[in-house]
Amino acid sequence: MVGKTISHYEITEKLGQGGMGVVWKAQDTQLGRDVALKVLPADAVTDSTARARLLREARTASKLNHPHICTIYEVGESDGLVYIAMELVEGQTLSARLAAGALPVEEVLRFGLQLADALVHAHKRGIVHRDLKSANVVLTPETRVKVLDFGLAKRLKAEIGEDATTLTQQDTITAAGAVAGTPAYMSPEQLRGQPADARSDIWALGVMLYEMASGVRPFQGKTGFELSSAIMNQPPPPLPAGPGGPPPAWLRSVIGRCLEKDPGRRYQSSIEVRAALEDVQAGVTLKVWLTWKYGLSRRRWLAVAATVMAIVAVLAGLEVGGVRNRLLGVFAGQKYRSLAVLPVANLTGDPQQEYFADGMTDSLIANVSKVGALRVISRTSAMRYKGAKKSLAEIARELKVDTVLEASVAREAGRVRLTAQLIEAATDQHLWTETYERELTSILGVQSEVARAVARTVRARLTPEQERRLRSARQVNPQVYEAYLRGKFYVSQNTPESFEKGMKYLQQAVEIDPAEPLAYIGVAEGYISLGHGGAERPDAFPRAGAAAEQALKLDPDLAEAVGVLADVALYYEWDWGKAENLLKRALEMNPSRAGIHYHYAWYLALFDRLDEAIAEHKLARDLDPLGAPNTAWLGGLYNYARRYDEAIVEAKKALELNPKYWPSYRVLCFAYSRKGMHQEAIAAAQRLVELAPAVGNAALGTAYALAGQREQALAVAAKLKQGSPGRHLRVAEFFAALGDTDAAMRELEAAYQARVSGVPWIRVHGGAWDDLRDDPRFQQLVRRMNLPL
Repeated sequence: MVGKTISHYEITEKLGQGGMGVVWKAQDTQLGRDVALKVLPADAVTDSTARARLLREARTASKLNHPHICTIYEVGESDGLVYIAMELVEGQTLSARLAAGALPVEEVLRFGLQLADALVHAHKRGIVHRDLKSANVVLTPETRVKVLDFGLAKRLKAEIGEDATTLTQQDTITAAGAVAGTPAYMSPEQLRGQPADARSDIWALGVMLYEMASGVRPFQGKTGFELSSAIMNQPPPPLPAGPGGPPPAWLRSVIGRCLEKDPGRRYQSSIEVRAALEDVQAGVTLKVWLTWKYGLSRRRWLAVAATVMAIVAVLAGLEVGGVRNRLLGVFAGQKYRSLAVLPVANLTGDPQQEYFADGMTDSLIANVSKVGALRVISRTSAMRYKGAKKSLAEIARELKVDTVLEASVAREAGRVRLTAQLIEAATDQHLWTETYERELTSILGVQSEVARAVARTVRARLTPEQERRLRSARQVNPQVYEAYLRGKFYVSQNTPESFEKGMKYLQQAVEIDPAEPLAYIGVAEGYISLGHGGAERPDAFPRAGAAAEQALKLDPDLAEAVGVLADVALYYEWDWGKAENLLKRALEMNPSRAGIHYHYAWYLALFDRLDEAIAEHKLARDLDPLGAPNTAWLGGLYNYARRYDEAIVEAKKALELNPKYWPSYRVLCFAYSRKGMHQEAIAAAQRLVELAPAVGNAALGTAYALAGQREQALAVAAKLKQGSPGRHLRVAEFFAALGDTDAAMRELEAAYQARVSGVPWIRVHGGAWDDLRDDPRFQQLVRRMNLPL
């Protein structure tokens, strides 16, 4: 086999062989990476049962994407061979490492926590390993564990449309009639032939923890009968001492509970095990720290304290994200950690000056957000309180913040007077107040001064880089600034007429002074909103990228421009590495930008990192709690994760915030269809038709098709031929739901050629695309976007 090619994988060497076939090291000639290729032996291809087992292993394992679980890239057939391409994991197995004896307690806890975290990820998806053992765990050179071979896994709860068959004693990847699993790690209920659940994996984890702490397994036997008898009837022997002495009592307690014979007396979830191990780790760390501390002389203790403070000082100069900010906040005694900037009051008495006051609100939010140690609520949610008659305490409770920044602005001729005050929400106590009166040319400096004053008041430690950014405010051309604020004001009103008016002002700002970066960032953000909007103009993303590039040339510290470039890379260029780097850079520059958290969430979802994606999306929602989009599309992300009940909850919350935000109905329609609630799905789609006809008709046709109402679906089809390029993706989903694969693929190809921004997400989006995944044209389309199948 060495030197031969299976599909687009060139075999380079043999790695191993087992009951499921041979594992080869291979080169993926398309993506230029090494993979592990598991191949079913040629003489077994005709065995439909063996083929089904291999495909079941792949389908099960491909649902998992976690740093401590081996990733499945692809499953396929080529020249009569069935294969699974998976991550090539380098390192030694845990069993090989344990051949040299027990591990130090710190390593037991580190590896145990990583294993528990992997189980949490799998169990949340209803997947049980059923053959967890030290030989199935690899320790990488970076001392991270990787769990291999979920081939004995089963679904705890079948998803809609999925085969729910449970593995039996006669349906395993071992010999017919054998009990699934490796006896030394099997739980008593598995040995009795009872169904395995998450608690069976917890038992196996307990065996491995015991093995790591002692160097031996807890149950021994010269024969399979003796071993099974010991597992089912005998208590595990007391843990012998390992390197450094006996294991801590807390660790012995955790292992003992994992190894309870009765599943009801074990930890009931892997989340509980992880939490218990975290507690043990914290206790061990504290004990080591106290032992070391009290063994020091006063002089040495002072030296250690000085070293710690030096480390903190170094961290202050490093860009290491939220951990740095929290650590510096603790040492600085930071009391307040969240803030809302309320809409700036217009004191000119002229309603025509509202654009100026709103612009001040935007600018203050943008500047205060540069204080990384503060969580700053987004403009969308803050502007909901414009003209509101609510107390500060009420507003703070709704936004979940502990401080509020109020400001007012007045302008006369070329001068501006800005008054700002920081208030503790719980007590209504004024923490700081200041009035600034400057020429309009110095307005950016005023905004930066306010941000620095807020940071000082809440004792939020600024890093040198943050300090530099806040002090680097330049003077601005008043005419440019006027045009910029007017443009932003009209674009934010989100109607076709106001958008066109706003873009004219922004273009005017560029023409007045081509050296002013604010003008370019205004144009860039305008085109980005156009790219994501219903018009979906094909030139929107390239124009946004060009304007953002120019803005960054003029001012490298514009987080907004970095965010625009990340958008372009993600939704238009489909350059995944570039998109991730830009998203991370934008969040580093301004961690309170809800939109960047939102787009980073969808980047993570694209690569099946759905747990991380949902956590990131929740950050966006928390920064913009009153904005319907971040709530509705969190529901959309739950749909991708097939968590339909949670999707429905978020969509309904979004409708409470804005009953006319049409994507909420799209999320509802999809979730209801997948739950088999077809009448509710059709009703949601009909409401969507009223709000957004082009999107709604496609959703309605799809809902009818999934409900089995083919005639009604076809009656809608005639309405789907007109619209923006984005219609191709919606119509493709409609045809896929109808079962017309050829028509669906034609529309997908048209969407790809038109560079419709949502096309890449067909690889993770459930529903109609599931029926196309085995089509070679679909797979080729995914590969053309440089995405794994």
